[in-house]
Amino acid sequence: MSWWWAGAIGAAKKKTTGDDADAPAARYQSVALVVGATGIVGSSLYDILPLADTPGGPWKVYGVSRRPPRPSLLSPNIADGVGLPVVHVPCDVADPADALAKLSPLGDVTHIFYAAWCRRSTAAETRATNAAMLRNVLDAVLPAAPNLQHVCLQTGRNHYLGPYGPAGGVVAEVGPRHDPPHDPPFPENTPRLAIPNFYYELEDVLLEELAKKERAVTWSVHRPTTIFGFSPCSLMNLVCSLCVYASICRKEGVPLRWFGSEEAWYGFSDASDADLVAEHQIWAAVDPYAKNEAFNCSNGDVFKWKHLWPVLAEQFGVPAVGYTGYDGRFKLEDAMKGKEAVWEDIVRENELVPTALDEVGHWWYADAVLGLEFEHLDNMNKSKEHGFLGFRNSVTSFNTWIDKLRAYKVVP
Repeated sequence: MSWWWAGAIGAAKKKTTGDDADAPAARYQSVALVVGATGIVGSSLYDILPLADTPGGPWKVYGVSRRPPRPSLLSPNIADGVGLPVVHVPCDVADPADALAKLSPLGDVTHIFYAAWCRRSTAAETRATNAAMLRNVLDAVLPAAPNLQHVCLQTGRNHYLGPYGPAGGVVAEVGPRHDPPHDPPFPENTPRLAIPNFYYELEDVLLEELAKKERAVTWSVHRPTTIFGFSPCSLMNLVCSLCVYASICRKEGVPLRWFGSEEAWYGFSDASDADLVAEHQIWAAVDPYAKNEAFNCSNGDVFKWKHLWPVLAEQFGVPAVGYTGYDGRFKLEDAMKGKEAVWEDIVRENELVPTALDEVGHWWYADAVLGLEFEHLDNMNKSKEHGFLGFRNSVTSFNTWIDKLRAYKVVP
């Protein structure tokens, strides 16, 4: 139980102790394959799985991503690589041949944590690509890993809302005020929408592939909402995008203007701390009461962006301007066009880790999340009833990830 509370109360980020480096290298109770290791939750799994107090451990970790993680953006305990069982496997899981060549040799894998995602130009392409990626991973690992026990599949809140459309908003927005297709808060047994959704296809692929295996392998599905986390490599990092936006406002001497909807400004929102999502997946991977279930995964509280916006502005020393009416709305993606040189100046002047603006500013995602014109909330009752009692204070979480982005010199 203390494993959850340490993070929940905003304690300093957990580090491995010197004892870990002296532990016998072969004594791993569990072997994790983290697919999407440089993503926003994959990064947290990378940090948490090797720790001495992580349930199911000691863990050996294979981290799979198309590009290797930047050492400057890894936690010191992993970046140093001293005695820690973390191995990066460069692999394009969208390529079935590459997946088979790189993943089939990993015969000691006991748990798969699948947190990869790829966005294409059309919804149909997104569905096909993401379904194929998961199938490629399972086709490569299932026959090769005789001791595989469990697969964690990460999807998200859009299970209840519909996928993001080409313009950023969710496809299933309906009604004169864009009411959500289901009435929140959303329980896990909410019926699927009658529209294509790659989250549904991922679940179907998972169950189809596991059914082919002679020995039972359990599974769990995890549905976070907007994730507060660290990874600058993620295509859906709201905190990083907002920090970059605030940094550009400070550089140009302009206020931090709210660009989203009235509903997002005044209404209740919830979030999912990336470390909490990782803890939730690890819990489901090792707890017998969490097998073969789908779970929501949010922090367990609610907040309003009208309260978080001044917090962000204060962090970066700029005045905040809130919702000023429908005519005052704008697309952040439009406002940030042509700001590449401004960001280059900010990086150079503050001696930040070199990044391009399109690496750290995911404007389409910020517009999609903060532009929704309805409240969307879930509840954590099912997780609590099955034994997971982890939580986060969302305001503390928001500030914690800003602090980490600064500590790793991603933002000034």
